[in-house]
Amino acid sequence: MKNLNLLVVEGNIQKENDNFRKNGIQTHAESLKDSLEYYTKDLNIEVFNPCSEKTFDKILPNINKFDGLIWGGSSLNIYNDCIEIRRQISFMKECFKNIKKILAICWGMQVAVTAAGGAVKKSTNGAHIGIANDIEINENGANHPLYISKKRKFNSPAFNFDEVVTLPEGAVHLASNKINRVQSIHFKSGVSDIWGLQYHPEITYHKMITLIKFRKDRLINDRKCFKDEKEIHNHINFIEEEIKVSEKNSRMIELKNWLNSLKAVA
Repeated sequence: MKNLNLLVVEGNIQKENDNFRKNGIQTHAESLKDSLEYYTKDLNIEVFNPCSEKTFDKILPNINKFDGLIWGGSSLNIYNDCIEIRRQISFMKECFKNIKKILAICWGMQVAVTAAGGAVKKSTNGAHIGIANDIEINENGANHPLYISKKRKFNSPAFNFDEVVTLPEGAVHLASNKINRVQSIHFKSGVSDIWGLQYHPEITYHKMITLIKFRKDRLINDRKCFKDEKEIHNHINFIEEEIKVSEKNSRMIELKNWLNSLKAVA
């Protein structure tokens, strides 16, 4: 079996990644690489950040070499119009023309949905801060290769304030929870077959706790998710209890299933 060629797209702007590194936090692309390599080392991974590139000339001439694309998280909100977001939507449309298999995670799913004609808005039922509880796979999901060997109801690392409100044409809805009706989907656009997740199987709960501490002031003063540091401390304690019962293979099995879907056609 030949090595799989994967393109990992970094969704954060460079300033946010610099802040991550300054505080000892992996970028989302780095987290993705670690999680993928847990399952197999037979990967050739390239990372691309469309926010930082005025043109896509570095990647587009050879984009057909990639067996698959994974597009990860970001602290951006898709409805806030700025050049970095426009570049990402534009690059996703280019990927739809060239890459057959796409795994779009959280922000990645929101970009993919927007590029394919769907819509994303601020969630009306609250936010996921480090964890999503009681994600439930529906009948479509139960029969989908994304969820082979996954429990029908599960918790997952997650960090999002927004949700998909309009699916792209022909999209199949796979899972929900009380915060986001759309927790996962499957749809096609151009030559691409897209599996989308609103949660983060590739990010550990430990990193989520670090992100909560890193974003503490924003979560209290800007996002209004917590009244004070005591509430944040209690929420972190709740996530730490989940760590005690969480099992790595089960938490990340969506990555394994997606990689297996690539190997089947590579």
